[in-house]
Amino acid sequence: MSGGGKMRALLLLALILVLPSNGFSFTTSNTVNLKTVAVHNPATTMSRYTLARTLYTHTSPTLTVLQMAYIPPEDAEKAKTTKPKLPQPKIGDVVRYFDMDGGLAEGQVLVGKISLIQPIRSEPTSEDGTNKWLVEINEMEDVGDGYYADYPSRKRRKCALRKLEEIAPVPASFVRTEDAYKIPVERGTNRPLPSHASYDLIGYEGPAAVPINQDVVKTDGEKYDKIKNDLIRNSAIAGAAGAIVAQLVSGSNIALIYAAGAFAGVAYLFFLGIKTDTVGSEDAKLGSNVSNLRFVFPGLILVGVALNNKMSGDSNPVSTPGMFSTVTPQQFGAAMAGFLTYRVPLFVSQLSPVISESAADMVPGSAGMAMRLAQDAKNRGVDMSLLEDKAAKDGLTTVFLVSGPEATGKTTLVNKLLESDSRFVKPALVDKIADGVKFERLQQRGEFLEVDQSGRYGLAKEGVLEAAGQPSDSENGENKVVVVDADVELAKKMVNVSGARLVGVWIGLDDLDKFESRLKTKISSGLVPIPEDETEDTVLRAKIRQVVKDIEFGVVSGVFEFTILNEDVDDSFKQLKDAASYCFK
Repeated sequence: MSGGGKMRALLLLALILVLPSNGFSFTTSNTVNLKTVAVHNPATTMSRYTLARTLYTHTSPTLTVLQMAYIPPEDAEKAKTTKPKLPQPKIGDVVRYFDMDGGLAEGQVLVGKISLIQPIRSEPTSEDGTNKWLVEINEMEDVGDGYYADYPSRKRRKCALRKLEEIAPVPASFVRTEDAYKIPVERGTNRPLPSHASYDLIGYEGPAAVPINQDVVKTDGEKYDKIKNDLIRNSAIAGAAGAIVAQLVSGSNIALIYAAGAFAGVAYLFFLGIKTDTVGSEDAKLGSNVSNLRFVFPGLILVGVALNNKMSGDSNPVSTPGMFSTVTPQQFGAAMAGFLTYRVPLFVSQLSPVISESAADMVPGSAGMAMRLAQDAKNRGVDMSLLEDKAAKDGLTTVFLVSGPEATGKTTLVNKLLESDSRFVKPALVDKIADGVKFERLQQRGEFLEVDQSGRYGLAKEGVLEAAGQPSDSENGENKVVVVDADVELAKKMVNVSGARLVGVWIGLDDLDKFESRLKTKISSGLVPIPEDETEDTVLRAKIRQVVKDIEFGVVSGVFEFTILNEDVDDSFKQLKDAASYCFK
């Protein structure tokens, strides 16, 4: 180093030594050593820093690296005192809580979802927010390996009430293949690890209010008025019809009493409407008091009948003294029957949609599905006459739909059917390599019913309906039927394919253990890939859950006229051929 360089280095060193240390840090390095010097005094920080850097960069060519980091003193103090912000609870949060009846000294650790947050009114509140909020939690089922699932609907739900300060939020990620939530657990104990020790209690004012859509409120109000007016009108019509029948059967006197009873029933509905109109409003108490008048009308009818009998002479010669002693059983029955007539249109309005839906559900297979689709179209205001004319003109394409859960052997049965009978054909697939433009267009529009695992072949609606062609297209002029080998997801989409007459066959097994055994074989043989973050057991559990869901669809969907339990391939194939013959009837 030259003499000038040494002087500059000494000057820099003297400058750094006399400066206090609090705000700047310099790290200088060369091939031999590493120096760290700090420059402080915030009042003159920038000027001294600039001077020091200028001197330093001209000291020697061997000092090659300058690393600097400025930390304002106020930020450093703030970082020491600021604590991480706690989250506020929301409905649906996954939380950790304790059950003191779990048999452990500190309580059993449980995981659940918040379903309700409500204030505690029986205990005094404190300024820090404790003893203020009560939380209802739906317990989740521990299915192992850190996975927690909601209890199935067929099982009884387990609920618990805890104070807000007694629970802690848990980070949870839903894993579709497991149909469960994955949460972090402590090594060794497998106890759930919360993201924070508790929720933010200070200043918490309860769940956020749900915004009210006034347009929806207005629409619902109009529907309510229509239902109420229809009930009153229909009750009056039913009462009039009943009075006419009473006139023909029992004469004018009984018909008049029946009509009076029917009028009382209409008045009863009117005053009941006053009560429902005022529910939740400022006039709720007044509306409730006024509506209680509806209980007076049946008695008024009997009083009127009794007074009329008194004035015209005792209609009941064998009676005991009393106000209503002159009312005959026939008159009493007519009055009460007339009053209860208001229930007839009420029951009819409630039962008519149930009966129409039940009728469609009772019809199996494609016929029942057609009834349900027709009912749905009618509810949407579709002109059914146009649909019927089009169906009569164009006809429907018969599709033989074979579906079922995984590992039932349905693909083997379908392939045997295709090989043994030339009347059955596969649906036409779109090849991405052969016709890439069409494939991309259909995929972008979302018109594919299914794309195979390779991503090369796609099944569209036209591929199902047009694969059979016309009878004239075949060599002997016979009808062709498309056979669709479908998993449950594809079967659900096939239900909504217009222009198809589905003949459904469900392939299953008679025992869930057999499903498990076959799935284990597929997994161990490598036919089912195992993700890196999962094990054979987790994949098997997910598959079993999916099988259960698929079976539920097969039972309640009403799509499948035939069910085959595939225990013996030859016997099952014979049953499949018998079911397939139904396509030509």
